[in-house]
Amino acid sequence: MDSKSLLGDSARRAYSDYGCRSKRESQWDTSGQIYPVTCDSDSVFEQADVDLYIQQAVVLIEDAIQYRSINHRVDAPSLHLYRWYYARICQWGLGLTIAVVLLLAFVEHPSSLSVTSDSRYRSSPWEPPCGLTESIEIICLIIFILDLAVKSYLIGWNEFRKNKWLISYTIVITVSILDWVLSISMICDEKLRVRRLIRPFFLLQQSSLMKKTLKCIKRTLPEIASVILLLALHLCLFTMIGMLLFPKTEDPLKNEEWKVYFRNLPTSLTSLLVLLTTANNPDVMIPAYSLNRGYAIFFVSFSVIGTYFLMNLMTAIIYNQFRGYLLETRQYETDGFMNREQFRQLFDELEKDRIKEHPSLPHYNSVGLQKLQIIFSHCIFTIFGNAVALAHVVCICTVLVLNSEKSVAERDNHIMEIINMCFIIYYLFEMCVKIFALSWRGYFSYRNNIFDGFLTIILLILQLTIYVSYRLSYANMNRSTQESFSLWEMVRFINMLIVFRFLRIIPDIKLMALVASTLLDLVKNLRAFAGILVVAYYIFAVFGIWLFEGAIKPPLSVPYNTTINNITSNLSTECGTYEQLGYWPNNFDDFAAAIVLLYNVMIINNWQAFMEAYTRYTTEWSKIYFVCWWFTSSVMWVNLFVALILENFTYKWDRSNSCSVTDVERIRYETSVQLIFKEQVKEPTEEELLYQLQQHPHLHLY
Repeated sequence: MDSKSLLGDSARRAYSDYGCRSKRESQWDTSGQIYPVTCDSDSVFEQADVDLYIQQAVVLIEDAIQYRSINHRVDAPSLHLYRWYYARICQWGLGLTIAVVLLLAFVEHPSSLSVTSDSRYRSSPWEPPCGLTESIEIICLIIFILDLAVKSYLIGWNEFRKNKWLISYTIVITVSILDWVLSISMICDEKLRVRRLIRPFFLLQQSSLMKKTLKCIKRTLPEIASVILLLALHLCLFTMIGMLLFPKTEDPLKNEEWKVYFRNLPTSLTSLLVLLTTANNPDVMIPAYSLNRGYAIFFVSFSVIGTYFLMNLMTAIIYNQFRGYLLETRQYETDGFMNREQFRQLFDELEKDRIKEHPSLPHYNSVGLQKLQIIFSHCIFTIFGNAVALAHVVCICTVLVLNSEKSVAERDNHIMEIINMCFIIYYLFEMCVKIFALSWRGYFSYRNNIFDGFLTIILLILQLTIYVSYRLSYANMNRSTQESFSLWEMVRFINMLIVFRFLRIIPDIKLMALVASTLLDLVKNLRAFAGILVVAYYIFAVFGIWLFEGAIKPPLSVPYNTTINNITSNLSTECGTYEQLGYWPNNFDDFAAAIVLLYNVMIINNWQAFMEAYTRYTTEWSKIYFVCWWFTSSVMWVNLFVALILENFTYKWDRSNSCSVTDVERIRYETSVQLIFKEQVKEPTEEELLYQLQQHPHLHLY
């Protein structure tokens, strides 16, 4: 039975029973007692309306599974429009429109269409003619207007007035159109495009789970306020102590710590804030530590309390707040066709991925063929294949070590060709005998076999291409001609594919398979969190361009690919500075460069170099921008991501600790981000669910 049939059958039983219960509970006699009403599906529903009621129940269940609101029209034409709107093709089209409007930032001025972002080498990028991106954008805005119109109709005017997201959607579209008109009237020469800043809203409003995540983040902020205050108090306290420990003295030799890190209050705060992220450790303590080893107590105490206690406490708070919030169970108890436990099992099954069933092995009449089938389908044969793949990787590694110091002309690629051909022939043999043992359908029912087979065919085609191109076609050419760069590139590409093929061992090692499946589950299930991060990157990148575009000027501009080792300038070349480290490609001169710079700050390593450079080239207030981005990305999002990885891995480890290797794949279907938090969810009562359904603006239960 497919999912639609399961939904329809379950909805028929659940909804008809629910309608009976609603009618039974609404009948009262004059004494105030419930009037006993017998309930029968045919007596409650007219036969002509049964399909509509079933359709309503199916849609409500789908809404619950997809985290959508149930407050929409439920008449037959509206349900048809509703299901058409949420069909995969429509949602993919809307998602593509959102992607296009977001990607316009890479093409619009300042354009990212240049080979390098290094301000020393960068030539003038290609700028689109006025009206090109604007034409694409107005088409996207028209699609958003249609989207808003459909959503508004489906929920009705009364619900629209209460829906803050749709009201905001209307405002954002209106502002975008007005700003678009302004751009056209100014012939695309406006200084700021306000609509660029609000484009991420289109991504947010489209995802119910992303809205839920934002709401959870909003709920989390007050709870971590106490930790933030403690962190601020900790930072201010040690800043005061640091300024008292390292004042300016008459001895210049003792002023290095003061001069670099504690000259004034902003510098002291910045130095310790960076130390909180460990980015400038141990540089910040070296001048003082060189004079007296006792000063290490100050810096070690600050790091232990701030970095290891308070920051990890913030991670724990974020983790605790998000546990269970992403799952809303839909359970209620009935007395008729579907009881509480059956309804819970229904949604448990609907929230799981499919368990892929493997076809049975083919049957051979010959005893010899049966024995061969047993051999080639046994796990020992797979282990032997993994050993062969390991031996191949070792051979490649050995050749790489031997050729590491040789020039292209000195490398002998013939040996590597012969080795590769021998192993590829074995891989082809392995694929054929597995198909013999499992059948075509059985072979391709395993993902690792698809991976193996695809790479084997590609490797065979490439190896034959090399043989035809460099052995048969050029048989009469001299050795120097045959040993061309193209041949080396072909062999190198084959070797990369062979190394990549070695990943086939992952499913056969239990712990490695567990870790790999955890990563795959995170990629699949953390779309809402990734979407929030994309929005944050987008907004901060736009702000960064507005604030810092062209702020850092290179010593001079030179053509691309020109070496500047001998170029000197009067700019600061102090060790650890933006200029000395050669961070010129990291800037806010275009959208793509801004994204990369924000990523480098999120990683934390040397992020103080960017902050210090833009402070020198602009103002001290620029530090606020970098600190806000550090808090948003590194503190909030990264801590949340770490917490979810821990929960996902712990959940899977507990469930698979007593399983065999083959069982690890079977439990993967139970490990969505929503399900791993299920035990922490407070389930709604039957009365709460009934009340919510009775409050539905378009659904009237009697």
